[in-house]
Amino acid sequence: MTTTAVTATAATTATTAATGRAPAPGPVPVLWLALLATPVAAAANAPVLILPDMAASLGVPTETAARLVAAFAWAMAVSVPLMAGLLRRRGLTPVLRLSGALLLGGTLLVAASPWLPAALLGRAAQAAGGAGLVAAAMSLAGSARRMGVISAGFGMLGAAGPLLGAQLSHAVSWRLSLSVSLLSLLALPAVGRHAAVTTPPTAPRSRFDARGAALLTVLATALVLLPHAPAAALGSASAAVVAVAVAAVAVAAALLALHVRRRPDGFVPAALVRSPLFLGSSLLALALSTSYFTLLFAVPRLLADRAGWDVTAAGAGQLVALLTGSALSWLLAAASARLGRTAVRAVLVTIGALAALLAVFASWGPLLLVATLGGVFGATGANAVLSMQAASSVPAPQRPTAIGLFSLCYQLGGAFGPAIATALVLGGA
Repeated sequence: MTTTAVTATAATTATTAATGRAPAPGPVPVLWLALLATPVAAAANAPVLILPDMAASLGVPTETAARLVAAFAWAMAVSVPLMAGLLRRRGLTPVLRLSGALLLGGTLLVAASPWLPAALLGRAAQAAGGAGLVAAAMSLAGSARRMGVISAGFGMLGAAGPLLGAQLSHAVSWRLSLSVSLLSLLALPAVGRHAAVTTPPTAPRSRFDARGAALLTVLATALVLLPHAPAAALGSASAAVVAVAVAAVAVAAALLALHVRRRPDGFVPAALVRSPLFLGSSLLALALSTSYFTLLFAVPRLLADRAGWDVTAAGAGQLVALLTGSALSWLLAAASARLGRTAVRAVLVTIGALAALLAVFASWGPLLLVATLGGVFGATGANAVLSMQAASSVPAPQRPTAIGLFSLCYQLGGAFGPAIATALVLGGA
């Protein structure tokens, strides 16, 4: 059987497993999937340049308003595997309905609430809804080429998010800036029609593994909070806070591991934990994602310190680098079937390592921008190609869960990267 035939067969199988249904007469057009998934990337980064405006409107310090960013990141990270689990058990239609309701309700709460706690709840609901739409789009992609379109869109809209948020805030309101993820709702009818013509779910309906889902949520929460523990500590209490954070991660991981042994077919299937292909794909994606988010926050400061660039030049240069790297990552995804698994991983590791080395040693501005380009290329390319490899490592009914847990690993890079940048580069600001 040819590589093309294998890829096509895998795409059909992944789509069937993702929805729990027989495949529709044709796949959802990939541009609808991109519209369904990618606006959440712009919404996540929209507050970056407007935190002072948000803080003034809510009557809180800027540092307190930054919790809106942390709440979104946390909810996004923990909700992707939860929504993928719902997708596995109930199929596509319930996920689309719930995600759309969460996204719309959260946005209305953010738009109307004058209080920070309610705005935090709204941002978390927005992220949970966006996570469900991302899980649905990724599970319906079916091939690395189509997944590459979604990942490239993520990179591009994520790069444009801060500038888009600032423009909308200055023209109308910062609340409108946090509402851009509503664009995803435009894709719901088209994707929903795909769900309507498929057959009822055929996946076995076992008892929902609530304990496994809860333990995974606790572990993901502890991992997201872990990088922020040193920053939250003061003086001699720092070591104690870090120790408590590490202990929380260790205990949550140990309890989850014991639960997986008792319930091998539960929320976290034992087949995933035991799959070298899944673990290798997920850990490599975590490393490349962490590197990318570290560079995203560190390079603007490095451009100022080493190359003497002002804020405007650094921001414009980084935006061009991010857009270019995201677009180029699609070429890797499109060629991945011809290159093969080993060659693709070699490209990702090589580009990721070169990007990190340039960030460490380069002092010329354009080279630092090349580091940013390489970082986003590696991360978005990994998200496109390695997610499909991770999904192919387990039986068909478990592939939505595999994509959800893979996405959790990728999202954790967004928590680790900024903390590393702060410790290594921004801490001395």
